[in-house]
Amino acid sequence: MSFFEGVDLLKKDRAKGKRKLTGAEKREARTGLAFLSPWIIGFLLFYLLPMIASFGFSLFDFNPALPDEAQFIGFDNWQRALVIDDEVALSFIRTIRFMVISLPIQLAFTLFLAVLMNSEQVLGKNVFRTLFYMPTMIPLVASVLVWNGVLNEHTGWINVIIEWLTGIKAVGTEGLRWLNDPKLVYYAYTMFGFWGVGNGMIIFLAGLQGVPTEIYEAAEIDGAGWWRRLFRITVPLITPVIFYQLVLSVIASLQYFLAPFVLNDGTGAPEGMTRFYMVYFYKQSFSFFNMGYGAALAWIMFIVALVIAAILFGTARYWVYYASEER
Repeated sequence: MSFFEGVDLLKKDRAKGKRKLTGAEKREARTGLAFLSPWIIGFLLFYLLPMIASFGFSLFDFNPALPDEAQFIGFDNWQRALVIDDEVALSFIRTIRFMVISLPIQLAFTLFLAVLMNSEQVLGKNVFRTLFYMPTMIPLVASVLVWNGVLNEHTGWINVIIEWLTGIKAVGTEGLRWLNDPKLVYYAYTMFGFWGVGNGMIIFLAGLQGVPTEIYEAAEIDGAGWWRRLFRITVPLITPVIFYQLVLSVIASLQYFLAPFVLNDGTGAPEGMTRFYMVYFYKQSFSFFNMGYGAALAWIMFIVALVIAAILFGTARYWVYYASEER
């Protein structure tokens, strides 16, 4: 009997009032709690308590350099963020705009890459899987610095290749200024996002390998082509995996911070286009030391993420297919 079965049995027996757990069942339950206790303690110490503390900070005018001068101001920080400070809304709009541009492209590319890596016709696919996954093992800051050179307007190899292939002037100050042109900077960040498709590719591959091959064989006999099999069989059957990736990607997009902070020094350049919500949160909290205001900003983003996640889960029943459920 497992720990959870023992707990269920305990609930049923208590409800019926028939018997108590035996000594062996109690020992097994205590063993299960002992194995769970590190996770429970970690959750309490490193997640729940900091969240409670940050909510408390949001009610104070608090500067960590001057803790004795902290003043309770109620929900003034929240009112400032939601009503007074226009930059909060602007930074959130920039975040959503970037998410709308980058997320569909990256999800589609990751899925397409996983489909190719799952195909029997691709030679050496295990080697390619390793190559596509390897960049995710590089520390993110190091990856950002590498892409700072790749996207350089003077020496970056992307501009060199574009100029060589098309003949369009791409190198130099008159060329493609990926990180300094407000029309190009979001696409530059999207290209950087391709660097980390390895994780998503592995998750999609796990879903693809769970699709029965008999379905593909039957569709091929009926004359269905590759694209038809992809959109009529593959995509519908892995919608739970797509949904999982979508939720994670949306939350990650809302928290987008490191690339604009490193590539554009957190200044919001060019023309404020990269002053995303989390960049603004960081500036308020750790540059201006408005820790109370920063805590309010963090809680507002947490609530927004919860609402968006609830909407995604609410709409999932209309397009996510679970084979174990009756439709």
